[in-house]
Amino acid sequence: MASVLITGASKGIGRATAAEFARRGHRVVATARDPRSLAGLDVDQRLPLDVTDPESISAAVRNAGEVDILMSNAGVIFFAAVEATPPEKLAELFDLNTLGSLRVAQAVLPGMRARGHGRLLFMSSVVGRIVAPPGAAYQATKWALEGLVEALAIEVAPFGLEAALLEPGTVSSGALDAVTSYTLPGDPYAAIVARDPDSGARAGMITPEEAAVEIADAAELPQLPLRVPVGDAARAILAARREAPDTVPFVPGRPATTTGVEA
Repeated sequence: MASVLITGASKGIGRATAAEFARRGHRVVATARDPRSLAGLDVDQRLPLDVTDPESISAAVRNAGEVDILMSNAGVIFFAAVEATPPEKLAELFDLNTLGSLRVAQAVLPGMRARGHGRLLFMSSVVGRIVAPPGAAYQATKWALEGLVEALAIEVAPFGLEAALLEPGTVSSGALDAVTSYTLPGDPYAAIVARDPDSGARAGMITPEEAAVEIADAAELPQLPLRVPVGDAARAILAARREAPDTVPFVPGRPATTTGVEA
């Protein structure tokens, strides 16, 4: 039995994974900005944790006790073409999605190093490896997270620790149901970033519970992979990306052209 600390456990993948780890007999510490949102979760502890607040993180890690597995899951998204992306809003996104993961990892690492074991799982995405307008801002935070975690995995290996990137495709968590969008006057990019909810982004969608099973399975492996595609659609997209040339932008489901855009 492992002690598992999960951030962003109030809903979606985080909540489902907390329930899955608990079902398997692990000691689960579920956290969220508002611990009242964790009501109904059958876990050992429900703690407040705001990944943008170092004092909140320190208190939660201290109250959680020994942590064998960290699942860093908290994150948000907005849609905008790159030209329309408000820099201050992008900074906020990095603060939560990327720096938030860094802060929590830094809080649990000293204890893990002292004990000589521990696993750190970070919620990335297939869009940590590809891009799909109009999600450039969110995707940039995940690309940055990918670089940090790959370096972290190398750095902590001599101490007996492991780090992994969880890379799901689209999950029916509700995260895409009411996404904030930013556009330019007259929106010259409207046709390029238009989203069809019945194609593309939602193709191969899995449930949070399905994602949770694959995440818990990976966490229990004898050796933790660096990257863990979650769901058949994610595995197919990432395989296609590996085969595609880097000379043009990769767009899932579209043939590559000299411009990366269908004629």
